[in-house]
Amino acid sequence: MSGYLIKDTTVSERIALVKQWEEDEGCENCGIDPLIFYKDYIDGKKEISQINAEYNARYVTEIPDDEGMGCAMGNRR
Repeated sequence: MSGYLIKDTTVSERIALVKQWEEDEGCENCGIDPLIFYKDYIDGKKEISQINAEYNARYVTEIPDDEGMGCAMGNRR
């Protein structure tokens, strides 16, 4: 396989890659089925980086400044 991009892989190569991650990373006990999680990648709809970015974006939150917990860079006391 020449790369991970959709344009560089076939569906069967993408399936094999995701299954390899499942085995290598021990995902079988993490509660996430990589074949379902990366279905859009396998189907050629989204790149791995897009799926990962969407997943990570769910955890970005804004801390309210009303408790004096603003940006740590500006709170040097």
